[in-house]
Amino acid sequence: MSRHNESRLQTSCVTWFRMQYRSLAKLLFAVPNGGSRSKVEAAIMQGEGVTPGVSDLILLVARGNYNGLCIEMKTESRGSRQSDNQKAWQVLVEAQGYKYVVCRSIEQFMSEINNYLK
Repeated sequence: MSRHNESRLQTSCVTWFRMQYRSLAKLLFAVPNGGSRSKVEAAIMQGEGVTPGVSDLILLVARGNYNGLCIEMKTESRGSRQSDNQKAWQVLVEAQGYKYVVCRSIEQFMSEINNYLK
């Protein structure tokens, strides 16, 4: 059930972003890392470059000292936390000049986006 709550949260956030920042709408995109797949499909996707731990959303807009913004969506439930792969990927992208945030609500997402883009 938690995965569906996270999906609904992410959908709401993307919808808000695309309405609020129409000129940047296509620069925020999802990375399809989650979900269950057959072994064959998983192998194909791995060969295509799917990488465990990559953030749920990426905003390809440079601001200030950052090359872009990586957003990991989590719910407010107790069990919703970053995996070891996600933490490792956060370290990698931050070292390359990207900002990385974890958002647990649409209000937090709006705040992070608005602060990043101003």
